[in-house]
Amino acid sequence: MTLDERIEALVMSVELISHDVQALTNNIDALRATVEVDATNIRALARIAEIHERRLTGLEGGNT
Repeated sequence: MTLDERIEALVMSVELISHDVQALTNNIDALRATVEVDATNIRALARIAEIHERRLTGLEGGNT
């Protein structure tokens, strides 16, 4: 294998790695967006649970 062939193989490897890194970056961005939506939904559910807990406590004659 000549020096030029080795350099070409290295360039191709770097290009493939660069493509893989870009794909991983896109996947991470998508996962981050999903986590943000999930976190928002979890906070909303926690608020609903707190409201229902207070309502039930009030109906049972406890402190509101």
